[in-house]
Amino acid sequence: MKINPHLAHLIHESAKIYGDRTALKYKDYDSGKWLDVSWKQFDNNVRRTSLAMLGIGIKAQENIAVFSQNKPEFLYAEFATMGIRAVTIPFYATTSAAQVTYMVNDAQIRLIFVGEQQQYDTVFSVLALCHSLEHIVIFDRKVKRAENDHLSVYFNDFIKQGAGNDALIAEFHRRQNDANNEDTANILYTSGTTGVSKGVIITHSQYHHALAAHHKTLDLGDKDLVMNFLPYTHVFEGAWTKLSITCGATLAVNERPQDILQSLQEVRPTCMCSVPRFWEKVYHAVLEKAEKSSPIQRKLILDALKTGGEYWEKYKSKGVPAPIGLRLKHEMYERTIVKLLRKTLGFDRPNFFPVAGAAVMPNIERFGHAAGFNLVVGYGLTETCASVSFDRAGERVSLGSIGRPLPGVEVKISEEGEILVKGPTVTPGYYNKAFETQASFTADGWFKTGDAGYIKNGELYITERIKDLFKTSNGKYIAPQLIEGKLTIDRHFEQAVIVADQRKFVSALIVPNFAALEEWAAEQGINGLSREELCRDKRVNLFIKERIDTLQQDLANYERIKRFTLLPRPFSMENGELTNTLKIKRRVVYANFAAIIDAMYSD
Repeated sequence: MKINPHLAHLIHESAKIYGDRTALKYKDYDSGKWLDVSWKQFDNNVRRTSLAMLGIGIKAQENIAVFSQNKPEFLYAEFATMGIRAVTIPFYATTSAAQVTYMVNDAQIRLIFVGEQQQYDTVFSVLALCHSLEHIVIFDRKVKRAENDHLSVYFNDFIKQGAGNDALIAEFHRRQNDANNEDTANILYTSGTTGVSKGVIITHSQYHHALAAHHKTLDLGDKDLVMNFLPYTHVFEGAWTKLSITCGATLAVNERPQDILQSLQEVRPTCMCSVPRFWEKVYHAVLEKAEKSSPIQRKLILDALKTGGEYWEKYKSKGVPAPIGLRLKHEMYERTIVKLLRKTLGFDRPNFFPVAGAAVMPNIERFGHAAGFNLVVGYGLTETCASVSFDRAGERVSLGSIGRPLPGVEVKISEEGEILVKGPTVTPGYYNKAFETQASFTADGWFKTGDAGYIKNGELYITERIKDLFKTSNGKYIAPQLIEGKLTIDRHFEQAVIVADQRKFVSALIVPNFAALEEWAAEQGINGLSREELCRDKRVNLFIKERIDTLQQDLANYERIKRFTLLPRPFSMENGELTNTLKIKRRVVYANFAAIIDAMYSD
């Protein structure tokens, strides 16, 4: 059953339908077991949290922060906040103290929920700079509070505070009755690859229209078991989770991102949204498994993927029947090699897997379908409440496209080639930023995505991020993400950043996949070198150059990497080089590695 009530009522309405069925699963790390939360328990925890918030005077449309990794309590806090018409502002679990200070002050936050020790310590360290902050509620009971802390309370104690209070219960029902689609549901601060973060306003109306449109186009239901892997703070996971709840699906909450592969094998989900990088790692893992197998097994695995890719790309994706020989061969591999492959990874019960957030390289998309994962490639932004477009079941899917626009959403291409969007899922603007809001829309109300693309046969294609386009000193335009994507599909490359703007030629900063590189080095008799020494070794650099030349052979000469430098450490959030969604902050990278970059152009 699919429902689409106001999000203030969603958990309560779902509990009426599903009762004692499992709503959430999460891993208890003390016992190592996955524990279940029923829909009734979910509802009860949300109600108790709402009453406690009313007990400390939280007003309608007041801003509340949730600063945590994925946890069941995150969902309790968010839906409790919406249940009393307040506004949830989620912070990424790795957010810096400076960014916390900025967002708390910008949104005048009085109450913040924190997940574990790292988030608590960060908030407590900036209390003196956050004059509006009055309450800290801690999810994890293991968090050690500071001796001079007079503001915080543990979540289990907090939700007892409103129990049995008739006045609070009456106010709760008043807020529920007053809930409307014009209310703000979330303010989502963008990661800010180029400057100060902007708080994107997401209304209940946006969610209502987005959920209704997805109900029409996706086969998601109450038999599905959905793994929550991306942070709830990410608009993709946040909206996807709400969609899953409206369909009665069970949510498996993966609390620690580094545990995802083990979680998949333990839970065996039917659906999971993710970014392309996750599938690139799966692809590399499968190829590595093939390389380490016997010659016969390697041949079978690679042929199974080749057969599946051909079957999907040439026939199934176009709705055309495949030749009998190819169809039978594909079915044989599906029952054997591919089935075993999926089971090994924990994907033996696949329904579909949405993927968005960055460009999906064609070979990754082909692999996903060849292995039977049924990737649903899409495109969206925080400002569009996630989806603008995605591949639709039953309709033609072209390799490289980012799908067809969501029902009710209009898409067109400007004269400059920019993708423009209009519709009920588009944000009304940025919080406290009237100038930036006006600058993000055309005079006739189209939202400017900042992405260049085109439409062909009803499908949308993205070519590059307009702001990321580089112009060499020779006047040639370079799309760095395209080149970077070609490199990181190779298992020997972990990260790559292209340098080209106002330069004579293209160069690159490359972080190798050291596990793969060290394995290759050992096979060549290159042993005992540190990572720094490996990066400087002439034999290693020659090997990397050969791989780069192979990967970029279909690029124009002016787009090809002429020089590169191998780096012994990855780009990281700690060094300010990545956003919370793991996008590269180019300005920071270029500043941090300025001397190395200059050396590549010194002569």
